[in-house]
Amino acid sequence: MSVKKPANPFLKKASGEKPPTRAAIKAKQKHGGLGHVGRGLDSLIAPTSAKVSVTPPPAVPLVPSTPAAPAGETVLQVPPWELERSPWQTRTEFSREALEDLVESIRQNGIIQPLTCRRRADGKLELICGERRQRAANEAGLKLVPVVVKNVDDATAAVMTITENLQRDDLNPIDEAVGFRTLKEEFKLTYEEVAERVGKKGRSTIANAVGLLELPEEVQGLIRQRAISVGHAKVLQGFHARYGNAVETCELAKACVAVLDPRTGKPVGGLTVRELERRVAKMHAPVVERKSGTPDIPESYAKSLAEELHRTLGCAVRLTSGMTHANGKHTKGVLEIDFIDNNDLDRILAMMGVRMN
Repeated sequence: MSVKKPANPFLKKASGEKPPTRAAIKAKQKHGGLGHVGRGLDSLIAPTSAKVSVTPPPAVPLVPSTPAAPAGETVLQVPPWELERSPWQTRTEFSREALEDLVESIRQNGIIQPLTCRRRADGKLELICGERRQRAANEAGLKLVPVVVKNVDDATAAVMTITENLQRDDLNPIDEAVGFRTLKEEFKLTYEEVAERVGKKGRSTIANAVGLLELPEEVQGLIRQRAISVGHAKVLQGFHARYGNAVETCELAKACVAVLDPRTGKPVGGLTVRELERRVAKMHAPVVERKSGTPDIPESYAKSLAEELHRTLGCAVRLTSGMTHANGKHTKGVLEIDFIDNNDLDRILAMMGVRMN
């Protein structure tokens, strides 16, 4: 009888699924996940190739929503072309460059601050503040603009319109003066009351500003264009108020205007304020009378001699005789010869026998 040998446990083949090799584990880690092996570690460490989904923020609209109105007021949306211009608007000039910048800003961002209007008796809306924004909105093609309607009387509306303009640096002195005069004449205000309403100090500030409107229209135009300064305008105002000569006032104003040098593009010439003051002082300075006496050359002979010099030299000549006075003092005579330029001077000197190296 054969005896069956017990199986050698060391020779018995392992059955079932083989454990993964080290290379297999690395491969699964590389491709995202360890399968059944190392599942706890895999659940704690997110795969490097996983994509995170991020929800983008909502897009910001280019045109903002309706601006907020002050407490107790409502913002209306009104076509800009339906707004009537204020009869108290004194501004006559709007910078084209600044208006174009505002048009572009409105196209990008809309109107941030509502326009201010009031309701007229005929039901139409009349602008109080915001004419530049209205003009820019029309050019930008806006169909509606935000408007706040205020219940105010004529005087209050005029003060609001004029004051808004006065707060801008680009308002010229003439338009400012028109605004002051409007408040004074239309609403029977004193200069003190006008100054108080628009926030200016003292009646003299208002009175001096309104005084510019007494200047000739041509001079006012130069002030509007800022071709001459406020300092020039004050000197011209004093001159015109004293002598009332419109022709002389205009000539003085023109002498103050600088011109552009074509080579450098910079303004040159034009009287300064101090030079204008000196010229004004000389124009109507009292004439100093010469003391009576005996002329060295008789008047008729001096006149004939001047005419002969004029024919000989071919230029204007003025001859003033010397004078011996009763007190024995003597005043020198004067001979003046005009010349056009250096060539003309050389010609005259040559005729007189003068030679210069």
